[in-house]
Amino acid sequence: MSKEAEKVQEEQMDEVATPETEAETVESPELVDELTQANFRIEELEQALAAATAKVDEQKDSVVRAAAETENIRRRAAMDVEKARKFALEKFVNELLPVMDNMDHAVAGLNIEDEEGPMKALHEGVNLTRKTLVSAVEKFGVKVVDPTGETFNPDQHQAIGMQPSDDYPANTVMAVMQKGYMLNDRLLRPAMVMVSQG
Repeated sequence: MSKEAEKVQEEQMDEVATPETEAETVESPELVDELTQANFRIEELEQALAAATAKVDEQKDSVVRAAAETENIRRRAAMDVEKARKFALEKFVNELLPVMDNMDHAVAGLNIEDEEGPMKALHEGVNLTRKTLVSAVEKFGVKVVDPTGETFNPDQHQAIGMQPSDDYPANTVMAVMQKGYMLNDRLLRPAMVMVSQG
């Protein structure tokens, strides 16, 4: 082919290519608009997703807090019920303490020099009644605090006085004037004691 023919052919091809290029150029602004709108929509969706994720995290946190609070309330209620069960008898036992003291005084005050006789029978009867009463209250968690010979403990004992003693080391309970009582490890009444000075 001659140069002239080649030139004509190129021009024809350029003419054929030009309409397609123009069509692409015409579509290009629309395509850019669609892409821009799609990008905006993607950004909106990403923001909505981030907001929803934050809300879900917030809801999870509030659910966890509510569950923890419920567990704490349940635990406190169980502890309150346990304390109420353990210490419901406190007032009743406090009313029995003078009776128990009087039984102790009666046993200590009875003269049982007679081997046989009414005084011995009375002593045995009162002592048996006292033991039965002590046994009954022990079943409900009442313990006697009788610290003779133990080290003085200000949490459980009330010192009436101190006396010098050769038999007891310093700060030791020599004598119990009035027994103390505990209910399920709670002190109802401290033991009134005399303490040794050593």
